[in-house]
Amino acid sequence: MKSLDAVYEQLRPWLEARESQRKRAVRRSIVGGFGALITAAAIAGVLALVGLPAPFLLLAAIGTLVGGLAWASAPLRALRKQVKLELNTRIASAFSMSYAPAPASPTRFEAFRDHGLVPSYTRRAFEDHFEGRFDGVEFELYEAHLEEKRETEKRTYYETVFRGALIRIAFPRTIEGVTLVTRDQGIFNALQGWVKTSFSGKNLERVGLVDPAFEKQFEVYATDQVMSRYLLTPTFMERLLRLETALKGKRIRCVFDEALAEAPGRGELLIAAETGNQFEAGSMLSTLADRKRVETLHTEISLIEEIARTLLEKETLGGVSS
Repeated sequence: MKSLDAVYEQLRPWLEARESQRKRAVRRSIVGGFGALITAAAIAGVLALVGLPAPFLLLAAIGTLVGGLAWASAPLRALRKQVKLELNTRIASAFSMSYAPAPASPTRFEAFRDHGLVPSYTRRAFEDHFEGRFDGVEFELYEAHLEEKRETEKRTYYETVFRGALIRIAFPRTIEGVTLVTRDQGIFNALQGWVKTSFSGKNLERVGLVDPAFEKQFEVYATDQVMSRYLLTPTFMERLLRLETALKGKRIRCVFDEALAEAPGRGELLIAAETGNQFEAGSMLSTLADRKRVETLHTEISLIEEIARTLLEKETLGGVSS
């Protein structure tokens, strides 16, 4: 993994070379926006003079304004897309990973859904696919946007029920059964009952965490209590929360499941976090070479790598080796 300084210095010349392009695009967006507003008002005024009805005037003004704004902001939108692709591609390369604007297929998405890590939905979309390997640990991340269809007497619309990061880590360590980690729901925990059922049909019993600080924030259900404590060390739980903070997310949750692994005696870790739309290029109103633009992406991927490495550290897994 390259340091933040090394990655920033690698990206800085490319970003600085496009600074004049950014300034031109911002200028066009501002000037064009005012121009569209003035033109829309002028057209509405002319049409009013010839006696056209008010609804027609409104539609003409709105159409002119929307079209003008779209034209004015086109270069800025194109630059934002270009910067996002370059930043994510180079950050991924620094971690020996690959990046694609969208996954060819959403890996393990059905398992995320069946384990209850994401809610039910009517339509879905995916973007920002990172894939690679950390010290033999396969890693994959992509963003999901899930919407549920709502219907009322007056209209039908789609409401976002989940937008965030889905992370898959397949690692060469022994995993037995299923260990599900959800967020604590206070008094509603009792309503869930003592036993859950995983999508594979296995019964999951509630497990108490060793650290009382994490016990207040998470609920754990597992087929094997010994295995769950072997996996959910304080170090792992701490890094899980740090990842949630770095992703500016909430309600991070995960599941360990041996049934997802390709090799017997191994397992996979699935992590879901409600993050909103991440891995973007940042504001185009500030200089492209701003170090924070690179730092944010570097920090997010670094913490995911830390979690992957945590799964290989003997001292953080109860000193047990596979």
